[in-house]
Amino acid sequence: MNEVNVLVAVRAQGLPRYRENLSQETRLRVDYITDVDAVHTTLRNSERPFDVFVIDNGLSDDVYDVIRDVRASNPRLLILLVDEDADFSTPGRADDVSNAPFQDNELIRKIRRLSEERRLETIRADAMPPIRNFAKALAKASKGLGRHQAAVAAIQEMGYDHVAFYSVPPGETTITLTAQVGPREVMAAMPQRTEATGLIAWVLQNMQSKIAAPGDAASHFLLEKGRFGAAVAAPVGVTMRFGVILAFREQPGAIKQNDVLMLELISAQLASALAKELQG
Repeated sequence: MNEVNVLVAVRAQGLPRYRENLSQETRLRVDYITDVDAVHTTLRNSERPFDVFVIDNGLSDDVYDVIRDVRASNPRLLILLVDEDADFSTPGRADDVSNAPFQDNELIRKIRRLSEERRLETIRADAMPPIRNFAKALAKASKGLGRHQAAVAAIQEMGYDHVAFYSVPPGETTITLTAQVGPREVMAAMPQRTEATGLIAWVLQNMQSKIAAPGDAASHFLLEKGRFGAAVAAPVGVTMRFGVILAFREQPGAIKQNDVLMLELISAQLASALAKELQG
């Protein structure tokens, strides 16, 4: 997740809980206001544009009117309503709603998810031949392992030297190599089953993509042995975790953020197909 600019509107007495919770995510730049009348002024006059607007239901008796007005004047702003007073609440004109913002970091997770979805929207899948081609290959592939192999093959065609997919069986601590493509000696060296460590462990823990280089804290043995100069890993599935895709390039620094976006689009399509399999 890239840095996200967040504006939080909450009553003064609720401010400490928000500060304590949101400070755990270092990639959030958060501003706080405690006056509903300051909402429009802050959104309009801030020195930097906000990505997400979080509003607590207790800030105003007319919170849905506030959201409606904010949506009208800021159509691209992501709006997250916090409503702890109800077991279930509809977002209305907001993009999402949180009923338990401070349980299991729900608020952070929802901000992260909305931001990542918006970031992926910036690249239109129908404008990218590799994504269109993968969608066709995915439709033709056999279920399960066939789709894993279709994904790694599609990613290799995007200029990677080696690509692997590790599945995460439900309830297990080990991960299983189910598909890979690349140099024969590298494929032979990849463990079939292993504990999640280094780069894979980081991705599974944070459920977000990461670029790695030799010497990084979250690295991979193929990087540390000098076989490749750069790697990227992306989770497949968020709510339902299916696994991690690993992709390597020989040249150091050869993987950029645009490459990550493309990889995430492949991962999202694969996760959607695998989820539909489970649903029958």
